[in-house]
Amino acid sequence: MRLDVKPDATVDTRGTYCPMPIVLAKQAIEKLAEGSVLQVFSDDDGVLKDFPDWCARTGHEYLGTVEEDGEYRSLIRRR
Repeated sequence: MRLDVKPDATVDTRGTYCPMPIVLAKQAIEKLAEGSVLQVFSDDDGVLKDFPDWCARTGHEYLGTVEEDGEYRSLIRRR
């Protein structure tokens, strides 16, 4: 993941599990302008597969996910 990308918005989905991280990310990214970056925090390891798949289906750009101490930080650019 490109750690130098500054997010335009953040959504915290920690404590929720599939499908809620995707649902909450979708709601948040719809409020952003095209080209904006959404940062998503999660503790559901399903995001490692779900976010790339969701981005491929919706056309958003998946910038990657980093894991630290069982928590995940994902970046998605709205297209």
